[in-house]
Amino acid sequence: MKKIGLLVAVEMGAVLERYGTPQEKQTLFGFELLRYDNADYSIYAVNSGAGEIAAAAAAELLIAVCGVDLVVNFGVVGGLTPEMKLARTVVIERVVHYDFDTSEVDWAEPGRYLEYPTPYLPASPELVEKALAVAPELKKVTCASADKFVGRAEAKRALHERWGADICEMESAGIVLTCNRAGVPCLLIKTVSDAIEGGGEEFTREVARSAGLCLEVADRIIKEL
Repeated sequence: MKKIGLLVAVEMGAVLERYGTPQEKQTLFGFELLRYDNADYSIYAVNSGAGEIAAAAAAELLIAVCGVDLVVNFGVVGGLTPEMKLARTVVIERVVHYDFDTSEVDWAEPGRYLEYPTPYLPASPELVEKALAVAPELKKVTCASADKFVGRAEAKRALHERWGADICEMESAGIVLTCNRAGVPCLLIKTVSDAIEGGGEEFTREVARSAGLCLEVADRIIKEL
């Protein structure tokens, strides 16, 4: 039976509302882990907490300890362009870890890990295409990811102009890098909780609704993987 890892930063309320009481609940290496079983697959949902380090550690837990076949991350993001309006749901095609910079010692351009030819870390293309087949309303996007909440409109516009990114958030780079290194496919479905002119206040107001909408789409896709 397929094992699906569901990596959740701060949106566990949406998981509990949709899936209810898990078959098993435990704490492993400081992470809360919930297991949901059905006839076709098991979901291992881990609450990572915010940030790249926490997300990478949680992804490694799902891969190395739970032995999942793939990792799905759903969550909320900031919009960086007028098209990325509140509640718009997207699938991440590639991620740039924009505050990663070793250029002073290895002359690689900012954002680039040396095992990659560019600063952009690709998500699993086959899962992106499967997601689009199930939910054609999704848009493939580039995500700017780093350990900072970006709320100001001018900062959001600067991220788009510098990196060509459509959205920003705080976990995707850690997830994609970890999954790619382990050879485990990953899929990242995101919903905008604060648009380009929105900020922390809009995020606080809309995070729960956007998380629920995002998991609704992600669950449709999971059922077809």
